[in-house]
Amino acid sequence: MKNKESTRAFSDAHEKSVCKALGGRQTSNSGANRFEKGDVIVDQAYLLVECKCSMSEKSSFSIKKEWLEKIKEEAFRNRLMDACLCFNFAPNGENYYVIDEKLMKNLMEFIYDSH
Repeated sequence: MKNKESTRAFSDAHEKSVCKALGGRQTSNSGANRFEKGDVIVDQAYLLVECKCSMSEKSSFSIKKEWLEKIKEEAFRNRLMDACLCFNFAPNGENYYVIDEKLMKNLMEFIYDSH
């Protein structure tokens, strides 16, 4: 029986919510296998998403530069064009995304073109 209070249970629920929101798929074993890295892959967008979740409500969240660098490396190894970090301040809370400037520029170009 799964412990619903375990870190893995919180992480799994968070990854599933990101998959549903972005139309992605959860990698097996949270990307800890040899061939596929990261937590969520959105194939249609060539995007790797690394998920970091809170197990309790917080008013702040620290983001480490090494996470962002690792995510970019893992995306490259997976032959994906972009990567981002997804985090929340509470279990089942709103998700926030950290993206680099290149992806932000692409997003802005898409927004401008669609208006």
